[in-house]
Amino acid sequence: MRHALLLIGGLALPISGCTAVTATRPKPPAPVIAVSPAFDDVDARPDKGLVVKVRGGRLGDVSVHAGGTAVPGTLDPTGTVWRSTWTLPPGVEHVVTATAAGPGGPGTLVMGRFRTRPAERTFRVLSVSPMPGETVGVGTPIVVTFDTPVRNKAAVERALEVRSTKQVEGAWRWLSDTQAVYRTRHYWPARQQVAFTAHLAGVRSAPGVYGTADHALTFAIGREQVSTVDTVRHQMVVRRDGRVVQRMAISAGKATTREYTTTSGVHLTMDKGNPVRMVSPGRKKGDPGFYDVLIDHAVRISNSGEYVHAKNNVWAQGRLNVSHGCVNARPDQAAWFYDTSLRGDPVTVIGTTRELEWHNGWGYWQLPWDRWIMGSALHDARPPAGWVEHAPEPDALP
Repeated sequence: MRHALLLIGGLALPISGCTAVTATRPKPPAPVIAVSPAFDDVDARPDKGLVVKVRGGRLGDVSVHAGGTAVPGTLDPTGTVWRSTWTLPPGVEHVVTATAAGPGGPGTLVMGRFRTRPAERTFRVLSVSPMPGETVGVGTPIVVTFDTPVRNKAAVERALEVRSTKQVEGAWRWLSDTQAVYRTRHYWPARQQVAFTAHLAGVRSAPGVYGTADHALTFAIGREQVSTVDTVRHQMVVRRDGRVVQRMAISAGKATTREYTTTSGVHLTMDKGNPVRMVSPGRKKGDPGFYDVLIDHAVRISNSGEYVHAKNNVWAQGRLNVSHGCVNARPDQAAWFYDTSLRGDPVTVIGTTRELEWHNGWGYWQLPWDRWIMGSALHDARPPAGWVEHAPEPDALP
C-alpha cells in the first residue's frame, strides 16, 4: 500500500492512502464595527451626535469621552447600534473605545479619536425661572430665555430635559424666538424635586450657531396651595392640600372701565413686595383718577397690574367691589397671604366680565391642553388628541 506525507508544524507524518479526511468548518469572521463620525475626522458636526454600529455580532462595551468627560449613550434593543444621548460639545477631541462579540467566533476591539468642529457663533440660556433651589407652587411653569433667536426650535426643544420625582405629563410652548415655557398638563404633584437640564452643548440653533455648554438646575414643588376669589360674593378662600386654611373678605375691581375690571381665570402668583409702588397707568399727576401710592403686602398675579394686597377699607370688603382692578383684603389677612404664598400658587378669579389672557403674566393655564401643545416645535397633529411626539429630524440647515 502506498503512503502520503502531510506536513504539520514542519513534521512529516505518514498517512495511509486509504484513510478518510474530514474537512474543518471555517470560523465565522470577526464582527465589523463602524463609528460615525469617522476616526481622525477633525471637522465633525457636533449636532449629529455619535453612532456606533456593528455588523456580524453584538456590541459589548462602548466608552466615549469628550475632553475627559464621559459621553452618555444608549444601546438599541438589537444590541447592534449605540447612539449618544445628546449632541456633542464643539471643538473638543473625542476618544472612542468599542467592543463586539460574534456568534461563536472572535471578538473585535476598536479604538480611535476624532474632533468636533468649533462653533463660529454661540448661544446659551440667558435666564430660567424658577431659580436654582427655589421652592414653588404647584402651578409653576419653567420659563427659559435664550440670549439669541432660535431658528431650529425642534433641535433646541429636544435638548430640554425635565425630570421630576413624581411622574408628570408636560410640554414646551414657544412664546417667541428667544423664549420657551414648560407647563404640565395638570398641576405638579406637591412636595417633590424637579431637575431641569438644557443639553445645549453641540446643539445647532441656526446655521453656524452652536451651544457650547449645558445649563442645569433643580427646584422643589412645595405644598399645594390653591385660592379662589369670588368677586360676586366678595370672598376669597385659600385651600392647602385640599383643606380650607383661610377665608378672606375682599373687594375687587369696580369695573367702571375695562382697566378697572379684575380678570377672571386661573392666575399664578408671580412675585411680591412689601410695599409695592402703584401708579395709575396712562395718567399723569392732576388727571382725574390719578394715583401714586405705596401698598403693603402685595402679591402680583398678572402683568396688567393685578395684585392681592392689603388695604384698610373694611367697609367695602365682603360687600362691594371698589378697587382699580386689584383684590384687596384686610391688612392682617393680606399679610398672612403674603407670608404663605409661593411663586406659582394658583389663584382662580370668578365672576367678572373680563377674561385673563393666557399670555398675560403666567396665565398659561387659560389655554386648554390641546391648544398648549400646539405651540411645541415637536408637536405632531396626526396622533389622536394632538399628543406631543418627537417629530422627524428636520432637514439639514444650509
